[in-house]
Amino acid sequence: MMAESPRRGVPEATVGRLPGYLRALTELSETGRDSVSSDELAEKTGVRGAQVRKDLSILGSYGVRGVGYDVTRLSDQIAAELGLSQVRPVVIVGIGNLGRALASYSGLATRGFRVVGLVDNDPAVIGSVVDGLVVRPVSALDTFTELPDPVAVGVIATPTAAAQEVADLLVRHGVRSILSFAPGVLRVPADVHVRAVDLATELQILAFHEHQRELADEGQDAG
Repeated sequence: MMAESPRRGVPEATVGRLPGYLRALTELSETGRDSVSSDELAEKTGVRGAQVRKDLSILGSYGVRGVGYDVTRLSDQIAAELGLSQVRPVVIVGIGNLGRALASYSGLATRGFRVVGLVDNDPAVIGSVVDGLVVRPVSALDTFTELPDPVAVGVIATPTAAAQEVADLLVRHGVRSILSFAPGVLRVPADVHVRAVDLATELQILAFHEHQRELADEGQDAG
């Protein structure tokens, strides 16, 4: 059975496509566009037009025949559904090359997130400054999670061996949403949502498709 968001019954697969729609709508808005058809939105996001219409109808949004969807209104609706009407504080744990790149990524700020803390346990890294923020020791997690606007998302950019310990620390400090770049499965309470980004796995999937193309080409040559 497909997972759904608890509040409105939005399928998880639809939630996964909403950021793509929002990105496309933002680009259209920046060019001065007022409306967009579902087929154009589909082309910009790599989703079938029928799927776009189904996803947006789940949110209660329906295009006008011959006109399409109002870009601003649909952008606001999707942003509200994603919970982007407020800025969500983020803390990054593990300030190696990846952690530094994430801390410096300006796209977070434009998408409703604000990095408020950088944490590491390496004495050589603690005290350094990345994009205006001082890297603090792990013990400083209390400082970030007790802010007036507590940390909403914890990002794990540590080696795999440290990931579970970091996840435990984040959960202990009340963080209920975790984005992990460390390979492997994290064990967390049922009310904690984890999204994992495994670059090696993604590359292996690409390798599979490359291999399938090579086999197909060999079959054509043999024929």
